[in-house]
Amino acid sequence: MKKYLEVLSDMEKRIKGGQYSPGQKLPSVRSAAEFYGCSVSTVLRAYGELERTHAIYTIPQSGYYMVEQSEEPGPGGGSGIVDFASASPDLNVFPYLDFQHCLNKAIDRYKYHLFTYGDALGLDTLRHTLVSHLAEYQVFAKVERIIITSGIQQALEILARMPFPNGRTEILVEQPGYDIYLRYLEAEGLPVSGIARSAAGIDLRELEAQFASGRFKFFYTMPRYHNPLGTSYSTEERKAIARLAGKYDVYIVEDDYMADLGAEQRFDPIFAYDQTSHTVYLKSFSKIIFPGLRLGAAVVPEPLLEAFRAYKGYTDTSLLSQAALEVYIKNGMYGHHRHKIKAMYAERIQAVYEALARHNSEGLIEVSASSSGVYLQFKLPVTVNLERLVKRLAERGISAVSGNGFYLSGYRNREKFLRISISRTRLDQIDEGVRAIVQETARGSGW
Repeated sequence: MKKYLEVLSDMEKRIKGGQYSPGQKLPSVRSAAEFYGCSVSTVLRAYGELERTHAIYTIPQSGYYMVEQSEEPGPGGGSGIVDFASASPDLNVFPYLDFQHCLNKAIDRYKYHLFTYGDALGLDTLRHTLVSHLAEYQVFAKVERIIITSGIQQALEILARMPFPNGRTEILVEQPGYDIYLRYLEAEGLPVSGIARSAAGIDLRELEAQFASGRFKFFYTMPRYHNPLGTSYSTEERKAIARLAGKYDVYIVEDDYMADLGAEQRFDPIFAYDQTSHTVYLKSFSKIIFPGLRLGAAVVPEPLLEAFRAYKGYTDTSLLSQAALEVYIKNGMYGHHRHKIKAMYAERIQAVYEALARHNSEGLIEVSASSSGVYLQFKLPVTVNLERLVKRLAERGISAVSGNGFYLSGYRNREKFLRISISRTRLDQIDEGVRAIVQETARGSGW
């Protein structure tokens, strides 16, 4: 991590923790540089970022001061509910002011061009910006292969409907898997089958047998920070999936919607190991900025481009939003916000593990040691009535999601679990929430 980001992150943590009161003067630039063991310019850059985000202000020849905070609660303020259910980002950390600035800059830069129909492939300047942005994730693609979509969901629906060069129609999905997509496939009557994935990974021999059957046009997977499991495939598994795709002519639809989160320092996607152009790479911007932004990017292999473009058809994503995202990425705001929420979510995940260590002494709840991102799977004893458990937790002010909805309707080999999301859970609520879940699980299993 760059020293500037370390200094900025620590300053933000101290401010959030109440170390500095509204109107209080912050340490001088020189004393802060001595404290952090860095240059004066590094501190100036960190203070400048805090000033730009309206956390502090400067008085010439005097120094830096804390901004007076509004008494108005945030969007999630004042609620006593322990929210382990919501999957969308924390409303209290949305970069409202930053993105408002980017919207204004976008209008100044592009003016009337933003209010035309535009290109169905997406704003050309954003697509060029994404070439270097995606390279940070080890996704090296030419601009011609990058298509802007109305979120990842639109790309998934296009891929489900369009023909593939291998001439097949059936789709293979992980079980459990992304519930909204599973419901879409079933509602549309599209042929779909499941393959088991657990916190320990996937059976590669079973996956090869499925690929070898010659039935599947693509395999839909979330290799990183899976929803609902929260776990990631190992490097060996990702390499093997890429190899099997080429061997059996099955395309991989890689949903890397959590690319910006998690604590891992290095994670090369399946796309990076694909030597045969069989991987469609999907990236969302909803989990790090605003869910309502509805912007995603699809990196489409050459053999699929023509059909994907045809099925996408018209321009359906706001050019203004695309232009603002371009500004947001190019001026470094995206990278800073990514660092900020990654640290925040990692802290919450760690708090869940610590709470389990305190309250789950009987081992009633099983959880993977490697969960990251925003989700964890709380695997439960088979004797627990899952729906009754969710209802009892709700009566105690604990909101959690049953694992049943993350399977295809006819899929039988199900694990019994709760999906725990920490994206909107306050840090000070986590211990209380985990303790209640352990207590109600013990009550429901007869302990």
